[in-house]
Amino acid sequence: MICHLDRLAGSYAICRLDRGESLPQWAMQGELFSVTRTPTELSAVCATASVPAGVTSDAPWTVLAVRGPLDLNLTGVLAGLATPLADAGISTFAVSTYDTDYLLIRNRDFERAVHVLQQAGHIVADDGNRPYPST
Repeated sequence: MICHLDRLAGSYAICRLDRGESLPQWAMQGELFSVTRTPTELSAVCATASVPAGVTSDAPWTVLAVRGPLDLNLTGVLAGLATPLADAGISTFAVSTYDTDYLLIRNRDFERAVHVLQQAGHIVADDGNRPYPST
């Protein structure tokens, strides 16, 4: 499956908090944010600038949104994106919603990731929805 991906504006962080912590207001910043609680942790994806000092986090990341909405019966969407990136040694972090998938890529790997995704047949656009030139 060929995907059309749009780069979201901004820089993002992936944060780990204690499992019993309350949902932090600072984590609900940016064009995209996601807060997930599991039995062992509370994780957040949010704008890098909103992360307070002392919070365990990894940043900066860029977000690529798969144009949706996607049918929930589709299979292999994330695998089709993550596999060529993994083969190129590029780490990813995924967030999924009812309508689509979001792929986070470290800023330092972004340009190479665009090239790898284009080589795999995907179409990647910047935050103005202009396609990146093929390399």
